[in-house]
Amino acid sequence: MSDSAPPLILQSDLTIVLETAHPRFEEMRDGLLPFAELVKSPEYLHTYRVSPISIWNAAATGLTARRVLGFLRQNARYGVPPNFEAEIKAWFGRCGLFRLERDGDDGLVLRCGRPRVLKEVRHDPALAALLADPDLDQGLARVAPAHRGLVKERLVKLGYPVEDAAGYVDGAALAIRLREERAAGGPFSLRPYQVEAVEAFHRGGSELGGSGVIVLPCGAGKTVVGMAAMAAVGAHTLVLTPNTVALRQWREELLDKTDLDPEQIGEYSGEAKEIRPVTLTTYQILTYRRSKDEDFLHFDLFARGDWGLIVYDEVHLLPAPVFRATAEIQARRRLGLTATLVREDGKEDEVFSLIGPKRYDAPWKDLERRGYIATVRCVEVRVPFDSEQRAAYLALSRRSRYRAAAENPRKTPALRHLLERHAGEQILIIGQYLDQLHALQKELGVPLITGRTPTAEREQLYQAFREGREKILLVSKVGNFAIDLPDANVAIQISGTFGSRQEEAQRLGRILRPKADGSTAWFYSLVTEATLDQEYGEKRQRFLTEQGYSYDIQAAEALVEARP
Repeated sequence: MSDSAPPLILQSDLTIVLETAHPRFEEMRDGLLPFAELVKSPEYLHTYRVSPISIWNAAATGLTARRVLGFLRQNARYGVPPNFEAEIKAWFGRCGLFRLERDGDDGLVLRCGRPRVLKEVRHDPALAALLADPDLDQGLARVAPAHRGLVKERLVKLGYPVEDAAGYVDGAALAIRLREERAAGGPFSLRPYQVEAVEAFHRGGSELGGSGVIVLPCGAGKTVVGMAAMAAVGAHTLVLTPNTVALRQWREELLDKTDLDPEQIGEYSGEAKEIRPVTLTTYQILTYRRSKDEDFLHFDLFARGDWGLIVYDEVHLLPAPVFRATAEIQARRRLGLTATLVREDGKEDEVFSLIGPKRYDAPWKDLERRGYIATVRCVEVRVPFDSEQRAAYLALSRRSRYRAAAENPRKTPALRHLLERHAGEQILIIGQYLDQLHALQKELGVPLITGRTPTAEREQLYQAFREGREKILLVSKVGNFAIDLPDANVAIQISGTFGSRQEEAQRLGRILRPKADGSTAWFYSLVTEATLDQEYGEKRQRFLTEQGYSYDIQAAEALVEARP
């Protein structure tokens, strides 16, 4: 096929095929990113899928059916299939069809722009139970405030996004100012994309702002965006974080970059139960219960403060039970922060309906080109089994095969070669299996951080790493998120969680902070050749491939001779 041929092949199953060798590959990849998801990424052909959620998120950022279809028509090699065009128009057409508005001081009303559609969806028993006093001729129904989230959640399941214009309670006022003129790292100011992100979320305080998700790569300053949103809202704020380390980092950033006093910031964790104007908590404490048959003990935290804003840090990790509480607090402004909207449990629709749509998304490679995040080289190192190990591997069940391949002992010599190659640099070694990590700790003589490492010890090791007193850290899954290690410039992944794209993005994120000398960072993934380890590795890489990263493939035997 000629290089001048249009690059996109649109298929009737709503997928789009793009040849990686096409001269316009990067242009097309960036054009597809706002409204389509990469689902397959072999070497020569990438396959994207358009879905209702991908279109509704695109609509929330300002894209229109006309622009999307114009892009596709212009670049489709064989034209746009009729059903492809019909579905995209229909999905965009459903945006704004249902709208929640305030009705008096206490009530809510659901309005439907096409009354016959309300008649149709009301046949769903779950939705019908949430609607009161329907006027089907006018396309209206009353909604109890407590059912605000449940109605939105159910309508999304039925294929209709809801525009929530019912507004929010203000919460207790709290003036917060970013002190850009002085911070520990020297003066700072909001970057242009951070300003855009906050404006896209807040929308000047209108009822159409105040809920949604900001998508930025790790190292791009999501916490700063969160603090700027807090300043824009100006109210008591509850911040949910993945773990206690992340909680403490939020506290440090708030004290460093805002004018808040220590007494205004509370910690609600396993170690303290403080409720202050700004309260920091963790997903773990919110989902704590004594047994599976008992209620969650701390869900009342959502109601115990007069919150004007709730921030969900790393919202892609939001535990399923917290969605239940989130459905009940739709009158509070809600901000989700994440590097990826990918959820391995498939609950992207619940994030959309209960936290809000994607309000802002900055492509990783664009931020890299502008110098806001580090340039990264990604390398997949393929390590062979020896003949005995391969025979044993083939005799195992599929699940056992993956772990056997992930813990291949021949990864250790390859790891040593990489450590020699990057001697003197700040290196993170990240793995999934504790036995493997403990064995490496003994062999390499470097510190290991796992979920069982006490918080105080973790913080001491992280600080030693930041100061260069420790050059290498071994970390388990706790290293996947919420670690602020700006000088880390090499990450070596020795094992991962099956095909988790979310995890791959988070692990790469550990080294994305721009380096003081502008140097390149390195992300290595050690996989056992021709096994499930390699197969799952390719699946993990899919999200980063969508963002524009490519993986150099290198045989372990070549490490000795190879040089960066």
